[in-house]
Amino acid sequence: MHRKGQTATAYLFLAPFLLTVLVFFFYAFGRAVYYSFTDYNLFNTPQLIGIKPYADVLGDSLFRRALANTLVFSITVTILQTVGSLLMAVALNNKIRGQAFFRSAWYMPSVTSSVVITLIFLWLFQRRGVANYVITQAQAYGPLLLSFLGVLLAAQIVQVLLERARRLPARWFDPALAAVSALIAVAVTVGLSVLGIVPVRDVSPVDIQYFSDSWLSIGGVRVLSLPLLVVIVMNTFTTIPTLMLFFLAGLQNIPGTLYEAADIDGATPAQKLLRVTVPMLRPVTFYVLTVSLIGTMQMFDQVAVIGSAAPQETLITMAYYVYTNTFKSGAAPVNMAAAAAIILALIILLMVAIQRRFFVAPEPA
Repeated sequence: MHRKGQTATAYLFLAPFLLTVLVFFFYAFGRAVYYSFTDYNLFNTPQLIGIKPYADVLGDSLFRRALANTLVFSITVTILQTVGSLLMAVALNNKIRGQAFFRSAWYMPSVTSSVVITLIFLWLFQRRGVANYVITQAQAYGPLLLSFLGVLLAAQIVQVLLERARRLPARWFDPALAAVSALIAVAVTVGLSVLGIVPVRDVSPVDIQYFSDSWLSIGGVRVLSLPLLVVIVMNTFTTIPTLMLFFLAGLQNIPGTLYEAADIDGATPAQKLLRVTVPMLRPVTFYVLTVSLIGTMQMFDQVAVIGSAAPQETLITMAYYVYTNTFKSGAAPVNMAAAAAIILALIILLMVAIQRRFFVAPEPA
């Protein structure tokens, strides 16, 4: 009797959540499936017409471009986010000075509004924005930069060899020697510039149009547009910190004895990462990949904010295609949007099922 009372109380507290899921997920999904087989435009009475909406959607060139953009965006961003967040978590898991500050600083992009971030990136990648300015300055000061790096490398090599010739321990990346090498490189570079041996070049301003109809093509097939590449960089930058927290939590649960055993066996940092850290984080990796796949497949806000700043085909995604055919086009057939939404849901389920096979260990017999 006591257990029945606890169960009833639990369901009472879960009722708001269960009701929300029932109405806004299961009921909404069921209605979308129904509309995908009907002739309906939000004003007329739905009439069953079979699979014609799916044939219309698959025959729409804009849908095929939205599907290709979504798959390229999702796969690319998921890989970059997963690898980047893992490496960042490994770096911030070490005991370093200012660890709390760096953890907070890296997480800041994730708590900033995606609309604000998108507007900032629009400003950065204008024709006269920061990105083109940096490239222009890099071309102008390129010879001086190469001179600095060359002298820095040469000075470091000479210092290390001299120290070892004196039978003193010296590493190639010794910070004290690197500081001296940097001072020598600065002095030599300034001297070369003053004497006019390596001058600053006079170059024309770079005029890359990042939100133009420019594509990376393979075999004549347009694969990745330049505007979508900008969104990939932006989305990766803003989402890595969130996924980093999951890996950071997973790293806290890896027994230290495993790393001690690896140290005894003489494992390098790279071997410990690949042979200890990555296998022990398989459950976390599955979760990160699932969250990333679902989020990237539903990417909408960045495309909506950029809007007409870029040609539609260069940025349109499945989520934006559904939105355009449901709300923005007025009396356009809703069945096409519903069919596209069902196809998107099935693709997400398929991709999650595929990656689950590789990252979830089978149950013991």
